[in-house]
Amino acid sequence: MATSTIDTDTELSAVNSILGAIGQSPVTNLDLEGNPNPEISYIYNILTEVNKDVQNEGWHFNTEYHIPANPDDNKHITIPTNAIRYDIHDGFKDRTKDVVMRNGRLYDLVEHTDLFTGTLYLDLVTLYKFNDLPNPFQRYITYRAAVRAATQLVSNPQLAQLLKEDEFKSRAACLEYECDKADPSFFGNPHESVYHSYQPYNVLSR
Repeated sequence: MATSTIDTDTELSAVNSILGAIGQSPVTNLDLEGNPNPEISYIYNILTEVNKDVQNEGWHFNTEYHIPANPDDNKHITIPTNAIRYDIHDGFKDRTKDVVMRNGRLYDLVEHTDLFTGTLYLDLVTLYKFNDLPNPFQRYITYRAAVRAATQLVSNPQLAQLLKEDEFKSRAACLEYECDKADPSFFGNPHESVYHSYQPYNVLSR
């Protein structure tokens, strides 16, 4: 029995999609070292920047809650290099600590120190590589980067407006994906909990 695979985008295919959107020929590889093509490097940088911008919003796939962070032997808590946002878990209720980043590690604005003696629980938004993202977000980032490339490289307002339509549609797909995966609820049910809401069709089965 044959197995199927999901066709996901790569950085190369994304760069080629952007090149095609602005009327340029595709490339066979991303040779960004040595003597790279300046235009390809510029487009790749746009893709990287947009990837960071989109993930910085904090989506279900790159947000984790209640992550334990333990101090090292020097009582410092180092922030992961791929963490783009972080905060004390339930910090809006627990005001005994207020952490920010200083010198690559956590600093407590309440106690005015970067020394910690116990475990902190953080909410983290993590930056992932483009190739590791869910497909709807890959497409959204590609279309959004294409709009930026059309604006900055070819200065074509009509083209940028046409590409924006694809950007808006792909963002809608991301929001649909987010609602499907995050299972949001007005009641804010936490993890490891079960809640069965009233189902109107139960009336018909009486």
